[in-house]
Amino acid sequence: MSRSKISVYVLLLVLVLLMIAAPSMLLLTFAGLLFAILLSAGGSRISAWTKMSDRAGVVVFTLLIAVTLIVMGIWFTPSVAEQIDQLSDAIPKALERLEGWLNHYQWGQDIMARLSVEDLMTGSFRSTATSAVTTTFGGLGNIVIILFIGLYGALEPGIYRRGLIALLPPETSARGEEVLRRSVSQLRHWLKAQFLSMTAVGVLTALGLWAIGLPLPFLLGLIAALLAFIPNIGPILACLPALSLALPSGMAMVVWVLVVYVSVQTLESYLLTPLIQRHEVHLPPALILSVQILLAALFGILGLALATPLTALAIVLVREIYVRDYLQRGARSAASHPPDASRSAAE
Repeated sequence: MSRSKISVYVLLLVLVLLMIAAPSMLLLTFAGLLFAILLSAGGSRISAWTKMSDRAGVVVFTLLIAVTLIVMGIWFTPSVAEQIDQLSDAIPKALERLEGWLNHYQWGQDIMARLSVEDLMTGSFRSTATSAVTTTFGGLGNIVIILFIGLYGALEPGIYRRGLIALLPPETSARGEEVLRRSVSQLRHWLKAQFLSMTAVGVLTALGLWAIGLPLPFLLGLIAALLAFIPNIGPILACLPALSLALPSGMAMVVWVLVVYVSVQTLESYLLTPLIQRHEVHLPPALILSVQILLAALFGILGLALATPLTALAIVLVREIYVRDYLQRGARSAASHPPDASRSAAE
């Protein structure tokens, strides 16, 4: 067995063992790498405009992000906090109204017999939900880990790239560099496309909800933008708070809210996303949904959130390593050395 195959098998074995022993660590590391790619992309733009070094560009871009978040926090925190308080007060009232409306119908009474809406507001449910969130994201500590991995990775990308390439045999190091470069490029294009899509969804949702007169349009638009990071499932989750707020105003407002969300998602899915993906990256929707279901079942919310970039990375690795290096190269090798010719030469 060649050294190339042995090295690949060893790397795969280590990866499988890590996935079994510490899957959260791998997901957090991957999230940190995504953040590093984001900082590196922004730093490269700044260094190209100002002619400064790439490291200085990353530092400037990081400071710009920090200053922007601080300014937004000072500017929007009072209004957002007030809107969150209003939302937390409105949702229980909306659930009570929903329960009363369902009790007017036999099928609604059957649903209530199986699942009591009051159970959703109990302390046990809240503690379970809190536990689920804290175990997947790991709280503030894991967020800090992601930030530091991203910052260190963006400031010193060469160290980690050379360390990874050093694990490969010398004869495959050039090919490893090429695969790594294409993988980072794929993730960078995906991040750009995702940012544009999230911004469009947030702005259009906020404008639509403001136009129909629903309370808290800014907060709901922000929620829609953040949850747009999770394709297919995120928009459904984003619609739930808006529907809860619309219930006290009657079914007409509920219908209008559904019209807004369906219209925004239709526009995003069939116009904005195809236009963005035409220039950035294209991912098969059915494959994304399958990976989301699998990773959500295995790793929870964090696996669901990272399913799409992991799919983008897996597509590059499968195409470059399995299809081109194994299948196509093996087919060319077999074509250049047919069995009959080898047998005749031996005779």
